Amino acid sequence: MQENYQHCLEMILHHEGGYVNHPDDPGGATNLGVTKRVYEEWVGRRVTLETMQELQVSDVAPIYKKNYWARVKGDQLPSGLDLCVFDFGVNAGTGRAAKYLQTLVLTKADGGIGPNTLAKVQEYVDKFNVKHAIDHYQNNRQKYYEELSTF
Repeated sequence: MQENYQHCLEMILHHEGGYVNHPDDPGGATNLGVTKRVYEEWVGRRVTLETMQELQVSDVAPIYKKNYWARVKGDQLPSGLDLCVFDFGVNAGTGRAAKYLQTLVLTKADGGIGPNTLAKVQEYVDKFNVKHAIDHYQNNRQKYYEELSTF
């Protein structure tokens, strides 16, 4: 498989948008899809709203790589499917994204992608093709979103 991280990150950041701090949003101040709480955990200290407003892609890219891309084993997933699982991990948690992938390929859905899951993904793609895997994964992901009370 390939290192597709940068391209996938660009696509995700295009949809995450810039700085927001809406009073009804439980995440609070957010920029480039990263909440103030997550950024503070990353840098190990409290930050100001001004710091959040000034975040650049270079500030958040390492967070996305370590906390999401690496956890879903993006470098080891087929191109296209890597983006689907990465994006779902960002939006719904990497454990959930992994479980949906594991359910798709009929392996134990424990929320951790390891050698067994990766082997099952390869078998699935070899049998059906990557487009089928993407379509199936995205359909299941859409059902998840539609079942949310906030959808």
